[in-house]
Amino acid sequence: MIRSMASQRSQPEVNIPQSSRFTDGIKRSLSSILTKFHAGYFRISLSLGGQALLWKTLIGPTHDKSTLRHLVHKFHPTAFLVLWSFALFILILLSLLYILRCLFYFKMVKAEFLHHVGVNYLFAPWISWLLLLQSAPFATPKTTSYYVLWWFFAVPVVALDVKIYGQWFTKGKKFLSTVANPTSQISVIGNLVGALAAASMGWKESAVCLFSLGMVHYLVLLVTLYQRFSGSDRIPAMLRPVFFLFFAAPSVASLAWESITGAFDTASKMLFFLSLFLFISLVCRPALFRRSMRRFNVAWWAYSFPLTILALASTEYAEEVKGSIAHLLMLLLLALSVLVSLGLTIFTLLNTRMLLPDNDPISTLHHLPTVSP
Repeated sequence: MIRSMASQRSQPEVNIPQSSRFTDGIKRSLSSILTKFHAGYFRISLSLGGQALLWKTLIGPTHDKSTLRHLVHKFHPTAFLVLWSFALFILILLSLLYILRCLFYFKMVKAEFLHHVGVNYLFAPWISWLLLLQSAPFATPKTTSYYVLWWFFAVPVVALDVKIYGQWFTKGKKFLSTVANPTSQISVIGNLVGALAAASMGWKESAVCLFSLGMVHYLVLLVTLYQRFSGSDRIPAMLRPVFFLFFAAPSVASLAWESITGAFDTASKMLFFLSLFLFISLVCRPALFRRSMRRFNVAWWAYSFPLTILALASTEYAEEVKGSIAHLLMLLLLALSVLVSLGLTIFTLLNTRMLLPDNDPISTLHHLPTVSP
């Protein structure tokens, strides 16, 4: 017994190198992030890209001589550059994470693609890039680099259109009445943002093509969602902020049509009034969002982008109408969009540990019954 104890003492202890432990820890952390990460996190880049486009428009040349627009026009270009750079950094970071997810967890990406909610967020990265392209301080339309980047970001949107819109009336059990939900409007927004960028380059035919594609499907979606089929009921309470997408689509449409025609005409005003009506309808029903506001979630970012686009449309409306009521409306919507975006940024920084929860609504959606492709 004494000999055995001596032999045990004489055996050297196996020590795991500190560098190996550190590497294993990084791998586990990255694996945890990639499994919980999904395309829904691009809501953040959508919101920041929308803010960048809003402030580029506000500090740009204008025919509006009102005092309010003159004060807003004094927003320092350096501050705008910081905002755009921050939005670009966030979008690059999110894009890299999603590329890694595609490489190492492709089955999860495929599950998103096959799900009636997850597939709609696959439009969000490309919309974010198109927004940053239009708001870029150094890029100007009608240049070769701008053309190339537009094609690079717009083609995936059209490809997803062919997949989603085509299956609604040609394939299997994926009828629109069974899969439609508020997030389906992201696909419409993708077409309209692409049309907005195409019109800024002078490609009116491409802009009209994307605009017509988006608006036809928006009308079909709006009628379907108004009838309240099963799609809206399959959205968890935490995801109810996506109902704000109802007024985001007509807001983008009003801006896209203005870019195509060169004026905020009657059609643009009609779309703007529709978005304003839908916004008021949702704001008057705070109980709809009560459960989603109990605890911070990245789904809160769904509030910011629609408000920002509505504020942007209001600036174009105010410039066209040149009335005190129009400018007051612009001021209210502009202040609301900035406060919401700023508040969400602060909440996100203060709740970084809650950004990747185990019970994320999008993640739990993969456990719901999905429609076979």
